[in-house]
Amino acid sequence: MRTVRATQTVAGTVDEVERRWYDTGRWASWVDGLERVADVSGPWPDPGAVVTWQSGPAGRGRVVERVVEREPLKGQTTEVSDPSISGRQSVAFAPVPGGVEVELTLSYRLQRRSPVTPVVDMLFIRRAIASSLETTLARFAHERDSERGS
Repeated sequence: MRTVRATQTVAGTVDEVERRWYDTGRWASWVDGLERVADVSGPWPDPGAVVTWQSGPAGRGRVVERVVEREPLKGQTTEVSDPSISGRQSVAFAPVPGGVEVELTLSYRLQRRSPVTPVVDMLFIRRAIASSLETTLARFAHERDSERGS
């Protein structure tokens, strides 16, 4: 599996930031590529819960995230799959001066492989995933700043 991670400092307390992160009703405003949340089932955001969301036409398609671990005020790990990748995505929250450091990590495996897959992954896919994680965190931080009147 390949691993990509991004971090962003977000204004607020860990409790505030965590509550906003888990608010699936607001994901469309900050999750990169997400067009709409189609379904939330189970005890979201706790283990066993599943969120299914749909990307826009040029995106990932149908994405399923199933919670496998959660430690309140620390973070969550989900198993994630879409037509192109499967893997584990984790979010971690840590208090830092000026707010909360949010770290988003995706360890992924490509669903379809060929002899050129490692090169394509290294040159294009990994960069696109890293950019998407960074965009998601930047939008999340911007929304928090706007909400707080900063």
